[in-house]
Amino acid sequence: MEKKIKAVLFDLDNTLVDFMRMKNIAVELAVDYMLNAGLPGEKEEIIKEIFKIYRKTHIESQTALEELIINRLGYLDYKILASGIIGYQRGRDMATYPYPRVMPTLKELLRMGLKLGTVSDAPAEQCYNRLARLHLIDWMDVVITFNDTNEYKPSPKPFLLALQRLKLDAKEVLYVGDWPERDIVGAKTVGMVTVFARWGEHPDAKDTGADYDINSIEKIVDIVKSINEAEDKT
Repeated sequence: MEKKIKAVLFDLDNTLVDFMRMKNIAVELAVDYMLNAGLPGEKEEIIKEIFKIYRKTHIESQTALEELIINRLGYLDYKILASGIIGYQRGRDMATYPYPRVMPTLKELLRMGLKLGTVSDAPAEQCYNRLARLHLIDWMDVVITFNDTNEYKPSPKPFLLALQRLKLDAKEVLYVGDWPERDIVGAKTVGMVTVFARWGEHPDAKDTGADYDINSIEKIVDIVKSINEAEDKT
C-alpha cells in the first residue's frame, strides 16, 4: 500500500527563488561599483568575464571578483574588491525574492499539515542567507545544503539525509526541482515522488523523468490532494 504524502521538499535556486535573475542583477551592480572604483574595461565585457569564471569554478564561487581583478590588473586592488562586494550585496538583496505564488502555496501546504524543506546544492551560508531574505527559515522543517554531505545532487546522500531528519519514508515525500539530471534523478533514486518545476532554469527540458510536470507552483497542492485522497479510498 502506498503511503500518504507527509512532506514536500524543494530545490531552492530556480525553484523557490529566481536565482539566475538575482545573480545577473548582483553581478551587474558589482561591475558598476568596480568601474566607479577604477577597474579598467567595458561593462558588458567584464560581466561576461565574471560568468566565465563562474562556469570554470562554481556559480557560488566567493572569489570570482578577486580573480577578475587579478586577471585585469595583475594584483588584487582591495578598493576595487570592496566596491564590487558592496555592489554585489546590494544587487543580491534587492533581487532576492520568491517566484510568483510561492508564498501562498507554501502557506497552503503548511495549513494542510505537511512538513516543508529544501535540498539545495548551495553552500550552507548562501542557502540560509537566501532563506532568511525570503523569510522562509521558520517555515522549513529540514534544510539540506552542500555542506551537510559534501556531495552535489543527483547523489542520493542529500536526499537520504533529508529523509533521516524528517523521519519519513521516501514514498511519503514529494520533491520539487527544476533540473532533471540533478533534482529529478536524485530524488527518484531514493524513491521520492518527483515534480518537475518548468518555471525554473530549464523550462524547455525534454523527457524529465518526473512523476509530475507542472508550469506553476500552486499545482503542487492539487497533486498532494489527489495522491492523498486516492490513498484514502484504498
